[in-house]
Amino acid sequence: MTATVLANAKLVLDQEVVTGALRIKDGVITAIDPGTGVPSGAEDCEGDLIMPGLIELHTDNLERHIEPRPRVNWPHASAIIAHDAELASVGITTVFDALRVGSVVSNTKASYGEYARLLADEILDLRAKGALRISHFLHLRAEVCSETLTAELAKFGPADRIGIVSLMDHTPGQRQFRDLSQLRAYVCGKHGLSEDDFQAHVASQIALSERLGVQHERAAVSEAARFGAVLASHDDTSAEQVATSARQGVHFAEFPTTLEAALACHKLGIKVMMGAPNLIRGGSHSGNVAAHVLAEADLLDIVSSDYVPSALLSSALLLGDLWEDLPRGVRCVTRAPAQAAGLPDRGTIALGARGDLIRVHRAAGLTCLRGTWVQGKRVA
Repeated sequence: MTATVLANAKLVLDQEVVTGALRIKDGVITAIDPGTGVPSGAEDCEGDLIMPGLIELHTDNLERHIEPRPRVNWPHASAIIAHDAELASVGITTVFDALRVGSVVSNTKASYGEYARLLADEILDLRAKGALRISHFLHLRAEVCSETLTAELAKFGPADRIGIVSLMDHTPGQRQFRDLSQLRAYVCGKHGLSEDDFQAHVASQIALSERLGVQHERAAVSEAARFGAVLASHDDTSAEQVATSARQGVHFAEFPTTLEAALACHKLGIKVMMGAPNLIRGGSHSGNVAAHVLAEADLLDIVSSDYVPSALLSSALLLGDLWEDLPRGVRCVTRAPAQAAGLPDRGTIALGARGDLIRVHRAAGLTCLRGTWVQGKRVA
């Protein structure tokens, strides 16, 4: 296999930035050399940054490609390939595609059906055919407040590349939707519910949670162990909820909604992940704690692009500027998520690490991605 050499670059290592060159062969980094020289056959990076490829643990981006307009179902293979290409184009080299498991199928105006098993099969099939540019794993979002979670989880197994199972609980009146006005705006806007319909929806969801919530939560924790997946919590709000997450074996917390919850996570050794849109916009669109508040309090460990893929790179640079420590900002979107998800082979520029890299140019306040490599092969 021909070696790829990137030279005359500012290499963003775990703890420092050094000028030099690196060589990738057989998919891994085999040499890191200091200096500004450009060997024959090397790509001259002209002083640009070379960073590890970005690692995305939780993205809803595939859903946007599958359903580009409400009730418009796009051909799945085309949607997955377009999603994959978009991620490569913004520097993401490893993604955990978030798929909801657990549906509400009774005759309500806000029902939603099963889709994860079919879509997972399509992702895995395209990967096996070599049709995808970057590395794909599955992230099963286990919806505790649902009717079918146990049955849907049973359709998956250890061979399905499930890296993460997150415990989602959207019962009205707690976690993300403790403010019912936020839930009203979301559900009524999405499903066109009247006020009476909304009140009936809230009542039915609370009853569903009371009937099956504990059973579903236990099943999700058990199934994550069967898959060999990392367990994540979602929208922890209180120290009590974080303590429960710790007892369940949660590795990282997705989008804690309060400073109290983030503090509790760090006390119990749970890494905190926040959304890049929250960080870049300066606050949460749902009225929860602002990501920059956690960053300033040294309570932010991992960043996810959530629903804006290009925000991941921007957030790393923003944090690097905020902390006056570029490697630390970059670790939030590379090494930290790799470690949280149990992927020790990537997320760092080091000998023997996967040759997943990006080239970034910064000038006059602008950021431009100039190249993405996966195992030494240029994909964007």
